[in-house]
Amino acid sequence: MAARVLIVDDAAFMRMMLRDILTKNGYEIAGEAPNGAVGVEKYKETQPDLVTMDITMPEMDGITAVKEIKKLDPQARVIMCSAMGQQAMVIEAIQAGARDFIVKPFQPERVLEAVRKNLS
Repeated sequence: MAARVLIVDDAAFMRMMLRDILTKNGYEIAGEAPNGAVGVEKYKETQPDLVTMDITMPEMDGITAVKEIKKLDPQARVIMCSAMGQQAMVIEAIQAGARDFIVKPFQPERVLEAVRKNLS
């Protein structure tokens, strides 16, 4: 059975890119969310195997959302998505419970490597 991934990013284009990379490689998209608050709700609804989470979003940022998801499910697997120059935020996200990070613009090989590594 295909692993189910929840994509959380405020940029529709970035969600589309990730959805494209993942579906072409046999992953199922459990859902998508435009911010952390919706992402946490979708996590509860869909119980995905993995979450890709943007760091900088309106309403609830990715770091806060990771903390909320980890409260719900300490075993949650979250990969952060960051733009260049967000190293401090990436470190904070890892401390909050994220397992990995990928940098925008997305390189399909790196996205897939992170996803495979975190699902194994």
